[in-house]
Amino acid sequence: MIRRWTRLATTALLLALPVSAQESSRPAAGPLHVPFGVGETLEYDIKYKGGIIPKELHVGNGSMEVMPMDTVRGRDTWHAVFRLSGGVPMYRVNDRYEVWMDIYSLSSLRYWQDIDEGSYEPKRHYEIFPDRQEYIENDKEPRPSVARPLADISFLYLLRTIPLRVGLDTAFSDFFMAERNPVKLKVVRKDTIEINDNRYASIVVQPTFNSKGLFAEGGHAEVWLSDDENHILLQMKSKVKFGSLNVYLKSYKPSPTTNLSLPHVTKPDH
Repeated sequence: MIRRWTRLATTALLLALPVSAQESSRPAAGPLHVPFGVGETLEYDIKYKGGIIPKELHVGNGSMEVMPMDTVRGRDTWHAVFRLSGGVPMYRVNDRYEVWMDIYSLSSLRYWQDIDEGSYEPKRHYEIFPDRQEYIENDKEPRPSVARPLADISFLYLLRTIPLRVGLDTAFSDFFMAERNPVKLKVVRKDTIEINDNRYASIVVQPTFNSKGLFAEGGHAEVWLSDDENHILLQMKSKVKFGSLNVYLKSYKPSPTTNLSLPHVTKPDH
């Protein structure tokens, strides 16, 4: 079950936020306008509740950070890193995921997974080729991809560039592993949530992937994004067979180049 929670926690932050990218990921005359920049950092608490645990138990921490700009095969890219750490006695987790995204489309050009979960320690390096519509994992043979490929973390950043409205119910086929498409997205409602004694406007989405796991058909997970043009991930709540796995934003540091802020509503009444 311990490995299961870290799989879900990773999925919660990496795969929670697909969106129809068929139009928005096309190359433009200049770099795609984005509401993030180098130095932006988001930090999260990951909590579990279920079984013999009646209250939420802190089981890990997550973070997402935009690193200095980089290049991949001569193309300018954004470079983002997701980290996950935590666990329980006798089982610790220390995962690192990195993605390099084309600045004109946010298409993924490179994706690395460095996983350290107990005795499970795979390292996967993906080179992704939009023009050839294929990807290569480590030293394996090329496999089919898509024209505008998006790796896991890229979904989150792309979503922040696209307007959302309640009632949107769509599907798309831009996940970089072609066999795992389509991905579905529903925008279900607006909400107000509390973070660090303040209330924030949010919009709630439900993602579904064509595979097993947290976001599979028949499952139930909801993701709260800031209800503004920035769509910052505020929290995620999931229901699984053995309980619930929840992810909460605990701090947000904007990039010095954007100086964004969360859509503060009001302090709660006490």
